[in-house]
Amino acid sequence: MGKVAVGAAVVCAAAACAAVALVVRHRMRSSGKWGRVVAIVKEFEEQCRTPIGKLRQVADAMDVEMHAGLASEGGSKLKMLITYVDNLPSGDEKGLFYALDLGGTNFRTLRVHLGGKEKGVVKIESDEVSIPPHLMTGSSQELFDFIASKLAKFVSSEPEELHPPPGRQRELGFTFSFPVRQTSIASGNIIKWTKGFNIEDAVGEDVVGELTKSLEKIGLDMHVAALVNDTVGTVARARFSNQDVIAGVILGTGTNAAYVECAHAIPKWHGLLPKSGEMVINMEWGNFRSSHLPLTEYDHALDAESLNPGEQIFEKIISGMYLGEIVRRVLLKLAEEVDFFGDTVPPKLRIPFVLRTPDMSAIHQDTSSDLKVVGNKLKDILEDT
Repeated sequence: MGKVAVGAAVVCAAAACAAVALVVRHRMRSSGKWGRVVAIVKEFEEQCRTPIGKLRQVADAMDVEMHAGLASEGGSKLKMLITYVDNLPSGDEKGLFYALDLGGTNFRTLRVHLGGKEKGVVKIESDEVSIPPHLMTGSSQELFDFIASKLAKFVSSEPEELHPPPGRQRELGFTFSFPVRQTSIASGNIIKWTKGFNIEDAVGEDVVGELTKSLEKIGLDMHVAALVNDTVGTVARARFSNQDVIAGVILGTGTNAAYVECAHAIPKWHGLLPKSGEMVINMEWGNFRSSHLPLTEYDHALDAESLNPGEQIFEKIISGMYLGEIVRRVLLKLAEEVDFFGDTVPPKLRIPFVLRTPDMSAIHQDTSSDLKVVGNKLKDILEDT
């Protein structure tokens, strides 16, 4: 197991904030408050810095946590979950496969036709569905019934020539991108929810069992053949095309990493060693925290007001769900302390998560001399219309 070098990407938020500041600097200079604007943004930028020395400290701290997590359950902030995936695709696989990817505010259904080494991935069809916010904090039955209904609709579009023969079920790979303690390749109990989900009655339950009940309720003849984390799925997908792949990283709504570990280097593994001699480990590194991470006042405030205070700290400072919210908090401070938007604070600026990370990406990519995109984007988001 090598050391994992990681970096906090929040600097992009500082850059976006600095770009926004340029839009109103002429007005702020005339009022004599521009210096305070610059000081606030510079302070934020400095707190977010990750020079090589700090990155090495973060990497060393994570390395310690990785070893502790492999040694015993609950021994580390990193769960280092055993996935029961001890063999990855060889590239020879052929046939029609379905996948369900649940990992954030949207979920995807996929139909994949594999043609082995000669043809590779023949065709991929997919559909993306937005999850209504009330289902993210409702009941397990409501969420999985909704997912099953959308999956059934997707399956109904399957070409007739690809229908399975009589008596054979369609097989589904279920990518569930939340912490799960797996008990087999196709079962696992939910440890906790992240990324804005908080469905209490599902914690401790077998996620495959919950989905299966909903599939049976609507008569969809489909069998969950494998339960994997999205990061494990990333490793498997890449291995199909490249046999040298050993690790995968997710930087999306949340963040995580998985990698191929030598089975004999996992002290907490008490079963027979797999014939391959390897085991894919789901790190759940979003829960990593260390005194070396560049946490700002805005990060601390965001964490304190979140659904899971004190948890998923690494995820909260680098993943897509939170970067826009960090920028909103910086802008709110500028608005309250130095009248950044004029005499009144835009009411929408007080709404948590009103700034989405895609909005920040559009702002960050604006290279025009007058930063027109920045101005228009903020106007669209913050104007009370």
